[in-house]
Amino acid sequence: MLKRAKLSEEQARFAMEHGEFGEDVRNADGNVAVVMTQGWCPQWTSMNVWLGFMKRRGKPKDFDVTVLEFVYDKVDFFPQFMQFKENHFGNYEIPYIRYYKNGTLVSESNYTTSADFLARFEEAGVAG
Repeated sequence: MLKRAKLSEEQARFAMEHGEFGEDVRNADGNVAVVMTQGWCPQWTSMNVWLGFMKRRGKPKDFDVTVLEFVYDKVDFFPQFMQFKENHFGNYEIPYIRYYKNGTLVSESNYTTSADFLARFEEAGVAG
């Protein structure tokens, strides 16, 4: 089943200071996706819709996923976070997603479909 939560400003600042999200983020569940985006992004709007649909439908059925969302153009350290995401993580597009399995980074992507989103966890050996 999919669970959704907001990544806190403190958790985002921790990543900026330490170069990676803290254990509380990476281990929020056995399967975690951290979505970093800006509110105006049409691809985020689309992704937000299918994430909501999956949550309402109780999907995925075979495993749990926690999605932590950070809409960083809404915070006062927006330029610093964007620079960190682009320069440290090397990703200039939005949304940018980091996928963790038991606290370990297993994949990264930008906008994706719901099927590809789930497949990234399945390929890491989390389903069934």
